[in-house]
Amino acid sequence: MSIMAGSRPDGTRPGAAVEEPRPAVAAATVKESVPRRAAKAGKAGKVPLRVRWRRDRALILMTLPVIALLLLFNYVPLLGNVVAFQDYDPYVSSNGITAIFHSPWVGVEQFSRMLGDPLFWSATKNTVVLFVLQLVLFFPVPIALALVINSVIRPRVRAVAQAIMYLPHFFSWVLVVTVFQQILGGAGIIAQTLEEHGWSGFDLMTDADLFKYLVTAQAVWKDAGWGIIVFLAALSAVSTDLYEAAAMDGAGRWRRMWHITLPALRPVIALLLVLRVGDALSVGFEQFLLQRYAVGAGASEVLDTYVWNMGIQNGDFSYAAAVGLAKGLIGVCLVLGANKFAHLLGQQGVYKK
Repeated sequence: MSIMAGSRPDGTRPGAAVEEPRPAVAAATVKESVPRRAAKAGKAGKVPLRVRWRRDRALILMTLPVIALLLLFNYVPLLGNVVAFQDYDPYVSSNGITAIFHSPWVGVEQFSRMLGDPLFWSATKNTVVLFVLQLVLFFPVPIALALVINSVIRPRVRAVAQAIMYLPHFFSWVLVVTVFQQILGGAGIIAQTLEEHGWSGFDLMTDADLFKYLVTAQAVWKDAGWGIIVFLAALSAVSTDLYEAAAMDGAGRWRRMWHITLPALRPVIALLLVLRVGDALSVGFEQFLLQRYAVGAGASEVLDTYVWNMGIQNGDFSYAAAVGLAKGLIGVCLVLGANKFAHLLGQQGVYKK
């Protein structure tokens, strides 16, 4: 190929400005420095608030109504716990809220009275016994039901079983107690059938010794089906390839459940167990209040009904607030302790370390 006159071998004219080629290394450095700086900023937590607001604005706006309801109904009422340190009298002022500012302070007198009240310790004993009994007899039931439903192959049978188990959760405690009364009461189906065949009838609904087992059976029938939702959601995330690989290696159904299914449920079990331990002193209110007069206060009095009796029925608001505040503080300590124990077992619990 011939070269034109007056031109250089590289094709440029004499006197023309020659553009220096940029090194490829510098361009690569510029391209790589942007994500590296972003990664360092993300690790250091230096993302500006304005950037985070623009990025998550839609999510924040959607959570504002929930946050408002949470503040209004959960955190603002906490300010009323100040009456636990007062001799609160709602009639000292025309308004119950302004009565807080006119009621005399008594310090920890209400808490000292609580520790010296035998009825309080009786209610605490019943609450702890019922919690342990429900933890042993009720907590494993949703896990077992989830495993059974998950093993069902036909989707239609699984859907029908889930619907039947979910249904009692939507019943009120009035209806649940009525159903048990019609079955296990003195005029119930079982007692009447026994009497017709010459056997002596019975009335489990008024037996104080069996009351704790009765309320546990009611809780299992009402809420066990609803509790399996979380476990079924955890099981749905387990890959079927694991089961197929285990079956090819010769693992039977029980080995697959022990080495695949239960390890997948372990974080969820730990989380729900921590929450259940934190809620140990709240075993129920309406369920026990409805059956209080059938078995007596000695068997059915728990901390929730005790607070209601002292605060609403007797009008001793300061003492009831002191008992409720102590119950809440103990619940927080139980959550922290149970979560720490979950960390020792290698589980995340409610929050990370």
